[in-house]
Amino acid sequence: MSEQRNLILAIVLSVAILFGFQTLFPGDPPPPPPLEAPTAGAPGVDGAIPGAGTGTASGAAPGATGIPGAVPTAAVNRASAIDAEPRIRINTPRLHGSIRLRGAWIDDLTLPDYRQTADPKSPEIELLNPRNAPNPYFVDFGWLNARGSAVAVPTAETAWVADRDELAPGQPVTLTWDNGAGVTFVRRFEVDANYMFKVEQSVRNNSDQPLTLHSYGRVSRHGTPETSGFYILHEGMLGSMQEKVIEVDYDSIADDGDMTEQSRAGWIGFTDKYWMTMLIPDDATAFEGAFRHTYVGGVDKYQTDFLADPLTIAAGAEVTQTNRLFAGAKEVDLVNDYAERLAIPLFENTIDWGWFPFLTKPLFIAIDFFNSLLGNLGLAIIATTIIIKTLFLPLAYKSYVSMNAMKELQPEMVKLRERHGDDRQRLQQEMMGLYKKNKVNPVSGCVPILLQIPVFFALYKVLFVTIEMRHAPFYGWIHDLSAADPTNLFTAFGLIPWSPPELMHLGIWPILMGASMFFLQKMNPTPPDPMQARIMMMLPLVFTFFLARFPAGLVIYWTANNLLSIAQQYMIKRRMAAKKQRLAEAGANK
Repeated sequence: MSEQRNLILAIVLSVAILFGFQTLFPGDPPPPPPLEAPTAGAPGVDGAIPGAGTGTASGAAPGATGIPGAVPTAAVNRASAIDAEPRIRINTPRLHGSIRLRGAWIDDLTLPDYRQTADPKSPEIELLNPRNAPNPYFVDFGWLNARGSAVAVPTAETAWVADRDELAPGQPVTLTWDNGAGVTFVRRFEVDANYMFKVEQSVRNNSDQPLTLHSYGRVSRHGTPETSGFYILHEGMLGSMQEKVIEVDYDSIADDGDMTEQSRAGWIGFTDKYWMTMLIPDDATAFEGAFRHTYVGGVDKYQTDFLADPLTIAAGAEVTQTNRLFAGAKEVDLVNDYAERLAIPLFENTIDWGWFPFLTKPLFIAIDFFNSLLGNLGLAIIATTIIIKTLFLPLAYKSYVSMNAMKELQPEMVKLRERHGDDRQRLQQEMMGLYKKNKVNPVSGCVPILLQIPVFFALYKVLFVTIEMRHAPFYGWIHDLSAADPTNLFTAFGLIPWSPPELMHLGIWPILMGASMFFLQKMNPTPPDPMQARIMMMLPLVFTFFLARFPAGLVIYWTANNLLSIAQQYMIKRRMAAKKQRLAEAGANK
């Protein structure tokens, strides 16, 4: 029986590791020690994009299109920072914000469909912020001189002239700037009804000399953002170049230094748990994508950018490059639609489906389908559980039959222990012979548990990652299926005004889950090995505390799974009893 004990212990340890990684790995490692500020003119975040020429003091020099060296951090609040600049309003069904007219930066975006808490009256999610507001996070596009070219190009301080004061779906905004030397720069912004911007950059060369310029796009983020801190989800820099997805953590870019990659089609930007800001360069030209970090004035500054191959604009000619920007929520259907309709390679991978997308994606599709039918994600999770249990029913039946057969062999096994208790090798041989003679597999009872673990983990991934689950209510006290059950036994469910330690959080749904698991264990045949029996009876208590801080949707799934298992066991038990009775009656009639 040592093999059985080892197997059960392995299962318990695996589940403990799976459920306990939040405790063992509470988050990202501590931030790296401060780095020295870069010297003047050194390439880096908010400075020159390597690969471009030195340009002129008029705007193409290092730092010309970025943030000046002495920019105050969090100098004013967000509203004051926005009001201090002339702006073009962004007004769409799903985006509110503005474009800073000086420099033509997109640095003010909020998401009206998503609130900071489950309260629908709470403030909108703030995605992008101006450079002199708390947590600066902004996007800009522009031009840099190639080697040998020295034309004045737009800078962060360029005062653009706009043809209207509001950007909306079907209502583009065109910005124009003349450099005074026969070259006109035009930047046309479009936005759809969701989260995709289209940015057309044109250069009209009315001078008598050819020009050679690089177009670029950049996302700048100041300060290390707060992340979920779980290793099952990537939050940080993200890109797709050379038909591969590149993930870069905030701490690794600080430790390892800047990264660059050549590509023709792709995307690059920042991803959070539910939101992202992604640049999508013009696929008609090759580009260099880069992930950058520097530490200036006590602040970590992160940047993702692309620098397109140089374009030569002949005298009297005009060129246009079309880039895109996704800035919004990572909604599965919307992201997939953009990936297909705009032919953006691997764009669906901006949603982190994990190592086992063949499990997580079908689970999400099933839950999303049932949600559209039932109108409640909690009910959709229960409906998906029923489908999963139906698929596993043959295994459940075989497992119960095997466990029942093991129970019937228990008297014979006791005799073998009494006879060969001092000879472990002989005991193992005799027991394996007994199993073989009676066609019993001692580990088959564990198969359903082993199969449920990856399904459970995949569902956890879906609940944790997909924004569709965020702030989705169930019934009663569950207002967010992606968050833990807010009730707590150790506060008498709110009657005792104190804050117990994290380990002493035990909500109503985890208690229901533990109780259902206990009754399910009692329905199963008692394992013949005492050690195995004790471990199995401990599992309900262990699972109850492990699941207490997991998303309520996951606990509801496990509770529904237990209740369905109880119903299955009851039906299987009755069926086996009826079969046994028929066999007994047939034998008596012979």
